[in-house]
Amino acid sequence: MGVFSVLLYTAAVIIAILLICLILVQPSKGGGLGTAFGGVGEGVFGAQAMSHLSKITVWLITIFFVVTLLLAAVTGHKGNVSAAAGKSSIAKASASAKAVPAEPGPAKKAPAGK
Repeated sequence: MGVFSVLLYTAAVIIAILLICLILVQPSKGGGLGTAFGGVGEGVFGAQAMSHLSKITVWLITIFFVVTLLLAAVTGHKGNVSAAAGKSSIAKASASAKAVPAEPGPAKKAPAGK
Protein backbone atom coordinates (compact mmCIF):
# COMPACT_ATOMS: atom_id res chain seq x y z
CA MET A 1 0.00 0.00 0.00
CA GLY A 2 1.43 3.36 -1.00
CA VAL A 3 1.83 6.46 1.09
CA PHE A 4 -0.93 8.17 -0.88
CA SER A 5 -3.39 5.40 -0.03
CA VAL A 6 -2.49 5.55 3.66
CA LEU A 7 -3.01 9.32 3.69
CA LEU A 8 -6.38 8.95 1.96
CA TYR A 9 -7.53 6.25 4.39
CA THR A 10 -6.40 8.35 7.37
CA ALA A 11 -8.18 11.42 6.03
CA ALA A 12 -11.37 9.42 5.42
CA VAL A 13 -11.40 8.07 8.98
CA ILE A 14 -10.70 11.46 10.58
CA ILE A 15 -13.36 13.19 8.47
CA ALA A 16 -15.87 10.44 9.25
CA ILE A 17 -15.29 10.86 13.00
CA LEU A 18 -15.61 14.65 12.71
CA LEU A 19 -18.83 14.27 10.72
CA ILE A 20 -20.29 11.95 13.33
CA CYS A 21 -19.51 14.47 16.08
CA LEU A 22 -20.87 17.43 14.10
CA ILE A 23 -24.07 15.67 13.16
CA LEU A 24 -24.70 14.53 16.74
CA VAL A 25 -24.20 18.04 18.13
CA GLN A 26 -26.62 19.68 15.70
CA PRO A 27 -30.20 19.74 16.95
CA SER A 28 -32.83 18.27 14.69
CA LYS A 29 -36.48 19.31 14.54
CA GLY A 30 -37.12 17.24 17.65
CA GLY A 31 -34.13 18.64 19.52
CA GLY A 32 -31.64 15.91 18.71
CA LEU A 33 -28.74 14.82 20.83
CA GLY A 34 -27.56 18.42 21.12
CA THR A 35 -30.33 19.17 23.61
CA ALA A 36 -29.78 15.94 25.53
CA PHE A 37 -26.72 17.47 27.16
CA GLY A 38 -28.43 20.59 28.40
CA GLY A 39 -28.82 22.51 25.15
CA VAL A 40 -25.32 22.15 23.77
CA GLY A 41 -26.47 23.49 20.38
CA GLU A 42 -27.24 27.20 20.36
CA GLY A 43 -26.47 27.84 24.01
CA VAL A 44 -22.78 27.16 23.68
CA PHE A 45 -22.11 28.11 20.06
CA GLY A 46 -24.35 31.17 19.78
CA ALA A 47 -27.44 32.00 17.73
CA GLN A 48 -25.69 31.83 14.33
CA ALA A 49 -23.84 28.62 15.20
CA MET A 50 -26.24 26.29 13.46
CA SER A 51 -25.66 27.95 10.12
CA HIS A 52 -21.89 27.71 10.69
CA LEU A 53 -22.09 24.11 11.83
CA SER A 54 -24.24 23.27 8.83
CA LYS A 55 -21.73 24.88 6.47
CA ILE A 56 -18.86 22.98 8.07
CA THR A 57 -20.86 19.76 7.79
CA VAL A 58 -21.52 20.34 4.09
CA TRP A 59 -17.83 21.04 3.43
CA LEU A 60 -16.73 17.95 5.34
CA ILE A 61 -19.25 15.79 3.48
CA THR A 62 -17.96 17.14 0.16
CA ILE A 63 -14.34 16.46 1.15
CA PHE A 64 -15.32 12.99 2.40
CA PHE A 65 -16.94 12.12 -0.94
CA VAL A 66 -13.90 13.38 -2.88
CA VAL A 67 -11.53 11.36 -0.68
CA THR A 68 -13.74 8.28 -1.05
CA LEU A 69 -13.82 8.64 -4.85
CA LEU A 70 -10.02 9.02 -4.91
CA LEU A 71 -9.68 5.88 -2.79
CA ALA A 72 -11.96 3.98 -5.15
CA ALA A 73 -9.97 5.17 -8.15
CA VAL A 74 -6.62 4.28 -6.59
CA THR A 75 -7.81 0.89 -5.36
CA GLY A 76 -9.63 0.08 -8.58
CA HIS A 77 -6.64 1.08 -10.69
CA LYS A 78 -4.32 -1.19 -8.70
CA GLY A 79 -6.77 -4.06 -9.11
CA ASN A 80 -6.96 -3.58 -12.87
CA VAL A 81 -3.19 -3.37 -13.23
CA SER A 82 -2.59 -6.54 -11.23
CA ALA A 83 -5.37 -8.37 -13.08
CA ALA A 84 -3.94 -7.30 -16.42
CA ALA A 85 -0.45 -8.34 -15.31
CA GLY A 86 -1.82 -11.69 -14.18
CA LYS A 87 -3.59 -12.25 -17.50
CA SER A 88 -0.51 -11.33 -19.50
CA SER A 89 1.72 -13.69 -17.48
CA ILE A 90 -0.82 -16.50 -17.93
CA ALA A 91 -0.97 -15.76 -21.64
CA LYS A 92 2.84 -15.81 -21.86
CA ALA A 93 3.06 -19.07 -19.93
CA SER A 94 0.44 -20.77 -22.10
CA ALA A 95 2.08 -19.41 -25.27
CA SER A 96 5.50 -20.68 -24.22
CA ALA A 97 4.02 -24.06 -23.29
CA LYS A 98 2.46 -24.31 -26.73
CA ALA A 99 5.64 -23.19 -28.48
CA VAL A 100 7.84 -25.92 -26.96
CA PRO A 101 6.62 -29.34 -28.04
CA ALA A 102 6.84 -32.11 -25.51
CA GLU A 103 9.40 -34.78 -26.35
CA PRO A 104 8.16 -38.32 -26.18
CA GLY A 105 10.17 -40.64 -24.03
CA PRO A 106 10.66 -41.64 -20.44
CA ALA A 107 10.07 -39.03 -17.79
CA LYS A 108 13.12 -37.81 -15.97
CA LYS A 109 13.04 -38.30 -12.21
CA ALA A 110 14.46 -35.80 -9.78
CA PRO A 111 17.19 -36.99 -7.40
CA ALA A 112 15.78 -38.48 -4.20
CA GLY A 113 17.79 -36.18 -1.93
CA LYS A 114 16.23 -32.97 -3.20
